[in-house]
Amino acid sequence: MELRINDLNKTYANGVQALRGITLNVPSGMFGLLGPNGAGKSTLMRTIATLQEPDSGTIFLGDLDVLKQKTEVRKVLGYLPQEFGVYPRVDAETMLDHFAKLKGLQNARERKEVVANLLQRTNLYEVRKKYLGGYSGGMKQRFGIAQALLGNPRLIIVDVSSLCQNMAIINKGQVLLEGKPQEALDAYKGRIWKRIIEKQELPIFKQNFNVISHLLVGGKFEIHVFAEEQPDPRFFPVEASLEDVYFNTVRPE
Repeated sequence: MELRINDLNKTYANGVQALRGITLNVPSGMFGLLGPNGAGKSTLMRTIATLQEPDSGTIFLGDLDVLKQKTEVRKVLGYLPQEFGVYPRVDAETMLDHFAKLKGLQNARERKEVVANLLQRTNLYEVRKKYLGGYSGGMKQRFGIAQALLGNPRLIIVDVSSLCQNMAIINKGQVLLEGKPQEALDAYKGRIWKRIIEKQELPIFKQNFNVISHLLVGGKFEIHVFAEEQPDPRFFPVEASLEDVYFNTVRPE
């Protein structure tokens, strides 16, 4: 069941243009959406998840018109944002049962079995009676995965790239890159170089090299540079990560 997004646009009342003609074809499976704050990720994900309306454009999930057949879409679509609100004084079992009802599981016995199975699959069964407010960050993420899997969705939209078979990077409301994470990593093979420099040297290196990221380590900067060949003998090759792909794709102006 493919998700087809065509020329999607959204401008908020304050004049912020969150989506600028977004066009994407998303195959079945788990799809990751990457981008900096303000890139339009949340707007796009909430629109796909039938939680808000665009100004123009179309979204189809298979034969379903996402913008017109919201109830049917919610039965086959899972949604896992990177950060999601939970009710702090509600336990996981009760909350999942509530989400299951919203997904259309009306039979109480069937719903109980489904919820128990998901809690076991996400290693939360032993803490199913614990309030969500007392969950650690990892436990909350696993709870999010459980609720996204409710109803055996045909497609799951996530903001957690390491889980995905396919992904897209967007910025300023536009798609910059789309495809399989491994294909993106393969394209960067042998093109990411690392070096440790003094903090005060960073501006000079940014002027002379394509520095895509820098990390403070022990009072010095570890920089990653994108280059076709070794910039100089003091740079060492490193295996490319999705973070490298992301930072090189979303370039500051």
